[in-house]
Amino acid sequence: MDAENQTLGRLATEVASVLRGKNKPSFTPHLDTGDFVVVVNADKIRVSGKKSEQKLYRRHSGRPGGMKIETFASLQNRIPERIIEKAVKGMLPHNALGRQLFRKLKVYRGSDHPHSAQKPQILKLDPAALAQ
Repeated sequence: MDAENQTLGRLATEVASVLRGKNKPSFTPHLDTGDFVVVVNADKIRVSGKKSEQKLYRRHSGRPGGMKIETFASLQNRIPERIIEKAVKGMLPHNALGRQLFRKLKVYRGSDHPHSAQKPQILKLDPAALAQ
């Protein structure tokens, strides 16, 4: 999937759906029936409104006073892959199956990726389905 000029949440829901296998007739909720997903151009993802200045990403080192808070804009400059990974991870099941599915997600900053030997198929986001 190409994340260029895509809205973060709409892209993340599609990626999570493909990772789980919900787009297949053989979908089973407790089994891994999904596909691997490669997301490129993570640095060109967009959000609506003032989220680029107001949306916060928190992480904690585990030490006292170890809370780090970062805005969407600064994280997009530093590690744009983490934005999509965090959004998709929150949409997967929070158990062992979700961790297994998350390993099948590969996110890259630019348009090149090392998975061209596997001949990946391009998935387009359907604008008609997103408008509903």
